[in-house]
Amino acid sequence: MTMKNFKYTLIIILGLSSVSCQKEFLERVPLDSSSDATFWINEEQIKAATNACYAFIKDKNTVDREIMGDNALWPSGNNYQSIGSGNYNSDISNVNNEWNDDYAGIARCNSFLENYSKAVIDETKKERYASEVRFVRAYLYYYLAETFGDVQLITKTLEVNDPEVFGTRDKNEIVVDFILKELDEIAGKLPLTYPVADYGRITKGAALAFKSRVALFFKRYDVAEKAAKEVMDLGVYQLYSNGNPKTSYQELFTYKGNVLGNPNNRETIMAYVYSPDIRMHNFSREMHVPDQAIRWNPTSSLVDSYLCSDGLPIDKSPLYAENSYEDYFRNRDPRLTQTILQPGAEWGGQKDGNPANTNLKIFTAPKFRADKKGSVTITGFYFIKYVELSAVSTYNKDHNDIIILRLAEVLLNWAEAKIEQGTLTQGDLDVSINKLRDRVGMKRMNLTELIANGLSLREEIRRERRVELALEGLRYYDILRWKQGNLLAQDSKGMKSSFAILQNDVKSIPVDNEGNIVVYTGNVFIETKNYLWPVPFAQLQRNPSLGQNPGW
Repeated sequence: MTMKNFKYTLIIILGLSSVSCQKEFLERVPLDSSSDATFWINEEQIKAATNACYAFIKDKNTVDREIMGDNALWPSGNNYQSIGSGNYNSDISNVNNEWNDDYAGIARCNSFLENYSKAVIDETKKERYASEVRFVRAYLYYYLAETFGDVQLITKTLEVNDPEVFGTRDKNEIVVDFILKELDEIAGKLPLTYPVADYGRITKGAALAFKSRVALFFKRYDVAEKAAKEVMDLGVYQLYSNGNPKTSYQELFTYKGNVLGNPNNRETIMAYVYSPDIRMHNFSREMHVPDQAIRWNPTSSLVDSYLCSDGLPIDKSPLYAENSYEDYFRNRDPRLTQTILQPGAEWGGQKDGNPANTNLKIFTAPKFRADKKGSVTITGFYFIKYVELSAVSTYNKDHNDIIILRLAEVLLNWAEAKIEQGTLTQGDLDVSINKLRDRVGMKRMNLTELIANGLSLREEIRRERRVELALEGLRYYDILRWKQGNLLAQDSKGMKSSFAILQNDVKSIPVDNEGNIVVYTGNVFIETKNYLWPVPFAQLQRNPSLGQNPGW
């Protein structure tokens, strides 16, 4: 297999409780027949080749996928939003990019796995590098399998004349079996933690945590339960806390919570780690951009999903009243105000001359007029989760971690796997869901009380997952695996129009029967079609043997 010269950024992926690392830039020689003999020799080369595979782990793109679900909206045209709305075809670029990028990463992993054994280094270390690469390959196959269903399972490098190039797709079951088997096998070859010089690499905990996610998505509930429990029992991870339930959850997603500088963060299992002045993003600014429309707009559906502080939904709790904008945030699960910006909180979206907000540093009310005098929302809400305020005033200078796997998800995976098998008890809730609630000072989930209030345990666990993991790129896929596509077909809405400070700015915005802003209509979800993406048009043109998914 011939590859061009390339320059790789070393992508640091967290798989342990604390990390200290620096970015590297890697130059590699062509991996053709004349150079293979000279490349695959020593540890430096093997490590460089491993790091090149890490480059295919998704970074901020993980969060970008949030707008396919019903938690967040983009203010203008966006392919992910089109996919979530059901209004797209097989020629949309994101569909082809997903297929292309994942298979490009798989090809690179396959090349590594065919050559790494030539290196003359310690066998245990050699197998550890190979296990990291196998993880990346399994990770990429998971995205293909959950997105497209049946896909080609290719575990070797291909030449142009290989029959697999124009082969058919393998059944989803076969691909999932392969992913789970790979994760199971490599877990025993990966360390729990690393010495400082190698902090940031895939660990046993990352393999098992990801295995629990894969198994849960494909309804292998016994496998998901076992893998999640193994992570819980490793003794490596614990939920992050700074001692203050009012700020601990939010802080995890800021510079203060980043593993790179905070050994107290033992919750992050795997993250895409950025470094100042080396590799950065623009996420915080896009959330509170002071002179434009924000990119991620929280929906009223997300805001309404948070329980009241008495543990009841807003339509059942006597604590909830909706007579003003401030009322959205009163007497609610504390994670609401650590995820969604509330009046009186510090923010970065204000500019001089914005009449909706009178304090440059403190948020007062949402802004709807695009006049470059403040951060504009299309729903009336702003995220605070993942916002590093010091980065809002800069451009592309944000080096906040993007978390890919954390203990909270593992606890949720475990609880959901248990309820789907009919074995969840109050004791199980206390060591999973209620640990998440204890962190923020929220009323604990109680089985007896749920029954007394006519609430479904399954739906409440799903609600818990939604609010705990909001803005982490999982909501769309959760909706798909729960077969609740109807949620994606609903109109996308925001706050009550009457709560806007400047009524002239909202008078032309449509509202529903209850006065809530209607941002987007025309969302569709066809049950026989939209649970899978189409095979990309470009791929079918190259290889008609792939066939197309139902309805496309």
